[in-house]
Amino acid sequence: MASVPVEMSRERFEEFVGEALDEVPAELLKVMDNVVIVVEDDPPGGEDLLGLYEGTALTDRGWDYAGVLPDRITIYRNPTLRVCDTETDVIDEVAITVVHEIAHHFGIDDHRLHELGWG
Repeated sequence: MASVPVEMSRERFEEFVGEALDEVPAELLKVMDNVVIVVEDDPPGGEDLLGLYEGTALTDRGWDYAGVLPDRITIYRNPTLRVCDTETDVIDEVAITVVHEIAHHFGIDDHRLHELGWG
């Protein structure tokens, strides 16, 4: 039996992203630098990404890092809803995706995230 995607308004989904951010330790949020977190309905090109980090990780920034637009963490609503069966699944998946993308901001790659269980 095929699962039916969870239906959820963008506003409700954004609340879950906000709640996931509230769970990130304050010490980590304080050292995040020049990054914005946004919600979009779908990734470009029809990919099935749940989230995307675009920018220069903190570990890759040198003395010449200045005057650049903020890094961008995007959490994608529709692909997330498609892989979830319940609202609880959405909450869990959003939390994992938020942590995963923030980790990229800190220079942690996908391989290491999978090792740590945040893949």
